[in-house]
Formats: sequence, C-alpha cells, structure tokens
Amino acid sequence: MSLIMSSTVQHSNDVDIGSLTTLEEIEKAFEDAKHAEEQQATSLSNLFHSQACVSDKVNGLNRFLPNLELLETDCNDLSGIIDFTCTLAENVSSKVRVLDVAKSRVFKAIQRVDDILDLKFCTDGVKAAMETNDYEKAAANIHRYLCLDENVIKQSIHDGTESSSINASLKVLKQARIDISKAVSEQFDLAVTEGNLTSVERFFKIFPLLKMEDEGLEKFSKYLCNEISKSSQENLRQALNMDSSQPRYNLLFADVLTLLFEGIARTVEKQQPLVETYYGPGKLFVLIKNIQKECDKQMKNILNKFMLVRKFKETAQQVQQALFSTKKTDEINRVDPRNLETLLSEVTVISSRTELYLRFIKRRVHSDIDTVFPTEEVKDIHRKELNSWISQCEVSHLIQEVIGYYIIMEEFYMRESVAKAILMDTAEPGNLTSSMTDDTFFVLKQCIKRSMTSSSIDCVCAMLNHATSVLDLNFRDVLVNQVKGGFPSGGVLDNISSAYNVMQTSLQQGKLQSVDEQTKDVRQQFLSMLNNCEVASEHVQTLKKSLEAEVYQVFTQISDQDKAKLESCLSDLGVLSAKFQTVLQNGLTELTASSLKPEIKPLISNFLSVSHNITDDELVEYEANDPWVQEVVYNLQMIINKFQATLSTAIFDQLVSHLVNEIVVQLEKAVFKTTYNRLGALFFDKEIRLLVSYLTSVTSWTVRDRFARLSQVSTILNLEQVSEIDDYWGHNAGTLTWRLTPAEVRQVLTLRIDFKSEDIRKLKL
Repeated sequence: MSLIMSSTVQHSNDVDIGSLTTLEEIEKAFEDAKHAEEQQATSLSNLFHSQACVSDKVNGLNRFLPNLELLETDCNDLSGIIDFTCTLAENVSSKVRVLDVAKSRVFKAIQRVDDILDLKFCTDGVKAAMETNDYEKAAANIHRYLCLDENVIKQSIHDGTESSSINASLKVLKQARIDISKAVSEQFDLAVTEGNLTSVERFFKIFPLLKMEDEGLEKFSKYLCNEISKSSQENLRQALNMDSSQPRYNLLFADVLTLLFEGIARTVEKQQPLVETYYGPGKLFVLIKNIQKECDKQMKNILNKFMLVRKFKETAQQVQQALFSTKKTDEINRVDPRNLETLLSEVTVISSRTELYLRFIKRRVHSDIDTVFPTEEVKDIHRKELNSWISQCEVSHLIQEVIGYYIIMEEFYMRESVAKAILMDTAEPGNLTSSMTDDTFFVLKQCIKRSMTSSSIDCVCAMLNHATSVLDLNFRDVLVNQVKGGFPSGGVLDNISSAYNVMQTSLQQGKLQSVDEQTKDVRQQFLSMLNNCEVASEHVQTLKKSLEAEVYQVFTQISDQDKAKLESCLSDLGVLSAKFQTVLQNGLTELTASSLKPEIKPLISNFLSVSHNITDDELVEYEANDPWVQEVVYNLQMIINKFQATLSTAIFDQLVSHLVNEIVVQLEKAVFKTTYNRLGALFFDKEIRLLVSYLTSVTSWTVRDRFARLSQVSTILNLEQVSEIDDYWGHNAGTLTWRLTPAEVRQVLTLRIDFKSEDIRKLKL
C-alpha cells in the first residue's frame, strides 16, 4: 500500500521521494498522496455507478439499427424521384421558353405588320385631309406616323415592290409633316393677326400632334403677351387721362398695375387646362416664364410713368438729402411730410398687389410641380429653381427698388412728424401727460401699420427698426434732457444758469413771462415728463403686443428666417420700455434731490431742537401740544399736495417712497445726535408711530419696513435697563430680524442718559 501511495504521490505531484529529508516534507507528501488517492477512488465509484445507464443506451441503439437501414432505402428512393422530377421540369420549362420566344416574335411581327398598315393608312389619311384642309385630321395622322419606329419598319421589309411602296409612303409623310407644320404655323399667325381667339386655340392644339410643343408654346405665349400689352397700354392711357378730382386718382398707378396682374392671372387660369390637356403637365411653367417677360416690360413702363407723374425719385432724393445732410435744408425746397401720405399709401398698394401676384404665380407652378414629379427630392429641386426665378425676375427687382425709396420716405415722414409733435408739445389742463406722447405713438403706429399693408417683410422690419430708433434717439432724448434740466426748487431761481435757461425758453416761445410764471411752467413740464415716461413705457408694450398679433395675421405664410427677423425687431422695440422706466427713475431721483430733500432737511433738523430729556410735566405738555410731529405732518402734507394732483397714482407712490426714504435717512441721523431719558424715549416712540401712521395713509406702498431700523431704535431706548436687551437679541429674537448691528445697538444704548456705560460694555452681543 505504501508503495502504491508513493508512486501515486510521485506521479500526481511530481515529488521525488528520495529528496524528502525532513519530517514536515514527508508528512506533506503523504497528505498530497492521500488526497490524490481519494479523488481517484471517487472517480472510479462514479464510473461504476454510470455503467448501467451506458449499457441501457447501447441496447437502445442496437434496437434502432434495423429501422436505420429502412430509412436509408427510403431516402435513396426519394432522391431518385426528385432527380426525375427536376429533369422533367427542366424539359417542360425549356419548351415554355421556346414558346415565349416564338410568341414574342409573333407579336412583334403582328406589330410590324400593323405599323406598315398604319403607315399606309396615315399616308392615305393625310392626303385626304390635306385636300379638305382638315388640319386636325392631317395632324392626327402625322402624329400616328411619328409614333412609329421608321428604322424598325425598314428592317421588316425586303427589297422589291413592297419596299418601294413603303419608302414612298415614308417620303410622302415626311413631306406632309413639313407642309402641315408650315400651314398650321401660317394659319396660327393669321388667326393672331385677325384676333380670332377660337382659331388661335384651334391651331395651338395642333402643334403637339406635330411634335412642335416648344414652337406652339412660344407662338401662343407671344399671342398672349401681345394681348396683355395692348390691354395694359390701354389701361395706362385711360388712367393718365383721369381727372385729379376723381376719388381713385391718388391710386391710379396701383389700379393700373392691379389690372395688369389680374389680367395675367385670368389668362393663366383660363389657359392652364388647355396647356395641360394638349401639352401635358409640366409645361405651365414654360408658358408663365414667357408671359412674365411681358409682365416685366409692362410693369417697368407703368412704374416709369408713376415715377414721372408723381415725381417719385425727385421726392425721394429731396427726402434723402433732408435725412442725411448735416446742413439745414432750405425751407422752400423742404418736403412737407403731409404731402407724402398719399404717395406712401399708393406705394404700399403697389407693393401689396405685386406680392399677391407673385404668390399666385408661385402657387400655380407649385401645383404643377407636385403633379409632374414623383419624389420629394426632385420636387424640392424644382421648387428652389422656381423661388430663384421669382427672386431674379424684373418684377421683383422693380418692386424692391420702389420699396427702398418708400422706406426712406416713410422714415422721413416718421421723423418729421415726431419732431413736429415734440415741437408742438402742449399740456392741456387736467391732463397728466403732454400731447407729444400720444402724438408720437400715433405716428409710429400709423407708419408701421402702413408698411404692413405693403406685404413686404423686409419693409416692415425696416420700419420697426426706424420706429425704435426714433423713440430712442429722438423722443427719449427729449425726456432725458428735461431730467438733466432739473426741477426748480424754489419760487426764486436758484442760480444764474437757471435764470438764463428760463429767459431762453421765454424768448423761444416768443413771449416774456415773469420768473414765477416761468418757474411754474418748468415745474409742470418736469412733472408732465415723468408722466410721459410712464405712459411711453406702457405704450411701448401695448404697441409691441398689438403689432405681434397683427403682423402674423397679415403674413400667414412666413418662413422661419423672416419670423426670426420680425421677432428680433419687435424685441428691440420692447427693450425701450425698460429704458423709459430708467428715465422715470432718474427723474424721480432728480425731483427728490432738488425739491424734496431741501424741504425735508429743515423739518427733520427741528427734531434736534426738541428735548427728549423731559419730566412728567413736560411729557404731558408734549402730548397736549406736540412740538415736532404735527409740524412735520402738516408740512409733508403741503409737499405732497403739490405733486399728488399732477402725477399718476403709480408715480406718486414712487415719489412718496423716495420721500419716506429721505425722511428715514435724515431722521436716523438726527436721532443718533439726541439724548433721551425714560420719558423722552417713550415720547420718541409715540412720534415714530404717528409719523408711520401718517405716511401709511398717503401711499399704498409699505412704510413700516422702511422705519424698521428707527422702530428698533425706539424699542432699545424704551428698555427699563440695559440687561433687557438680552430678551430681544440672539436666540431670544424669535421672528424679529434685527436691522441694527451690535455696534449700533451699543451706540443706541449710550443715548439713554440713565444707562451706565459699564453695563453697556459688559453686554455680549
């Protein structure tokens, strides 16, 4: 057993027994050999137990052997059947292919026979039709002949009598095609000369039968262009003879253009079915291109007359000089903005009609493209071609030139009208604002809405930008300058500079006023300016919202690019609302500094003259005859009365807010300069309460929050002893938020003459 173990260990672990020298090595080798022996025993046991299962599977396979032999025989039989079927199918299919080839050849032979018969039939038919001048029948026979493959016919016959006959027929038909083409062309020209529309349409239908579609479309287009030209010239002639007293005189050129576009639209609508029926889909664009050339010519002629009669370019040049020249324009040659209104209105109608016509053309050709081309990729290519053609046509160039002049004149009209509104600014009694605000926004809205009637996105965007510029650089600058001019604070002017400004204003108005009268007017103008700022800010938002709603009603089909441009322009306009609010705040700051602060300062300074180190008797006297608050309230009411009736509610509340801030700042300084005893602190608390109560009654804004620091000062001054501050400070503060710093709290405590400085220093805040 030991020998077996030794060999096992040596075999399994590759250990040389002779090399084992220590007891530990021998024991380890023994354990390894023992473990290997156990594994071998387990493996032998498993094999022994699986012997029965393996025997059962072998017996089962032995039972299947006879069946496998039968299966092999059946497979061989099936393979033979499949091979036979395959051979049979191949034989049958080869015969079918032969029959198909024979059938196709028979059909081709029949077709060629039919072609030869058709050739002879066409020859006879053409001769008969030509003798009776039946052009439609002759053309139909020629069309039938042209559909035949001449080379195939020649290959189908042999030399001989039949060959000569067919060649003769071909020769006759070729000559007949030439003769008929010439005759149809001449008859078409004759019908055009005679103005016979029925005959024109009759021969127009024949051209496709002769494979002359291009020539037919060209001739028909020339005819239609000639009719359009005659109609347009007649309309223009009648318009030029119109009396200036007629109601449509100011729109006569727009009306002439409208008649031109409507005539072309009717022509396209009427001839589209004819073209599509006889020439096939896809030919409408060719016809429209040809007609458009005449449209370009007639529109150019009409606009030339328009510019001549209306002195359009001359007026535009004068306007341009007035806009961009640094020198003052001669008043004699200066264009009156009022005279531009009718001209501007006519231009917008011209632009609107042109855009409507171009959209009509685009819609018609788009429909034709969708019918002809199957895939979206091909459709997109032709749509881009159409858009490029429309943008490059003469009509587009002409209207862009006119709109360019229009924008310059509309800008001039806008700027001049706004400048006049500012110059003639008046404040009616009872009105909070002056006239220039409503007048300015009326002009801007009028100009922008007029530009919208042009149906041109670029035109609307340009006018939005100009309106923004006028509001910012013209109208707002006036308000800013009024703020810089300041608010006169007294009945007598404060300095020589103010006196000079008043005198200059009087001279400009052509009359001399007294100093008090002029000061009153300047004050009123300043207050009106504040109201104007508020109203202007509101008007900007209202104008923006109304334009946003209307512009998308006018431009229902707008591209993403144009929509982005419009939104950008409207956004720039909306920004001005905040700018007007900024001017308003600057004005309130100026009003506070120049008027409120000088009046409030002496009122608050009187607080220092009232002692707060008082006895019980003095407290009773103070309560009976208040030495300070009543006077402050009375004077504040006088100050408020000066502004309440002349400012809007919102601005008045803001002004009171500035007033409260100034009172708090001044009073806080005075409070820290005064000393108090217990009774004085008690009376000070009453003073603060009365003042807060009064100010709360005159404004809708929160006043108590502004007096939070002073209220906390009053709380500290009314402590019984220094240590009580701990009940209000730190974790004992509860919901109270202290606005005073620890240093300020100590400073307030020092104001109580009965508090010891040692106790104050001991506080841990």
